[in-house]
Amino acid sequence: MKQMAPENGSFVTEFILMGLTDRPDLQLPLFFLFLVMYLVTVLGNLGLMTLIGLSSQLHTPMYFFLFNLSFIDLHYSSVFTPKMLMNFISKKNVISYTGCMTQLYFYCFFIISECYVLTSMAYDRYVAICNPLLYNTSMSPRVCCNLMLGSYLVAFSGAMAHTGCMLRLTFCDANTINHYFCDILPLLQLSCSSIYVNELVVYIVGGINIIVPSVTIFLSYVFILSSIFKINSSEGRSKALSTCSSHIIAVSLFFGSGAFMYLKPSSAGSMDEGKVSSVFYTIVVPMMNPVIYSLRNKDVKMSLGKFLSRR
Repeated sequence: MKQMAPENGSFVTEFILMGLTDRPDLQLPLFFLFLVMYLVTVLGNLGLMTLIGLSSQLHTPMYFFLFNLSFIDLHYSSVFTPKMLMNFISKKNVISYTGCMTQLYFYCFFIISECYVLTSMAYDRYVAICNPLLYNTSMSPRVCCNLMLGSYLVAFSGAMAHTGCMLRLTFCDANTINHYFCDILPLLQLSCSSIYVNELVVYIVGGINIIVPSVTIFLSYVFILSSIFKINSSEGRSKALSTCSSHIIAVSLFFGSGAFMYLKPSSAGSMDEGKVSSVFYTIVVPMMNPVIYSLRNKDVKMSLGKFLSRR
């Protein structure tokens, strides 16, 4: 065993992913289901990014953030979905130690990035509805770029904290991960060394990156709804609400499923429940975001119509 130990002191050189289910009769149907979902995710997010890039009328702060959201969702889903698809049709679902830690890092990076991009989009809606006269100043290109840079820096720090703490752990002989990708909590269950520091980091970093954006988004919408109810015309209120509805749906799906997974104690039973909830924020949300923002957005549909008519 000692001869197998890599430089970080872990005895394990590879992990086995249990996947979503161990039932053979479900493997092929699930493969085709998630393949279709992944293709929709890739085509939807690539299409939305291309449309925003080519349509000058979409070169506004709202669509700048939406472009970044699609960029994150595209890469975020690609971190683990291709590996999961391979596992559905392979006999042994193996991932190397290095591959597992790399997957964990990019998973943390993109999920934290998405938290703060959704927060920036809530702030954008707050300024647009509550302070429309100051919108061009408050949401200048420099401010938008700084918000995105801050989002990526926070994500980089959080991902480094989680991955760095995971690298210090020792994995002896248990190497079967009760999940379909290298997530934090399932990995902690396999460690044969103390995980106290790691659990502390999960609650602190995870708590901050869920609670702070959630509270910010909630307060933004408190002020937004307060301003909307002051609008005299029903048409004006309806128009203001329609600009926020897509974002509210995306936020509810993402933060709801993420909070269910991480803001609870880790156990073998909760891991099985967590795999189901993680499907929402790892696969469903990246697929639904371009659909939500396309079908419920007149500007996007109008730009798409003009783009197709030119072709």
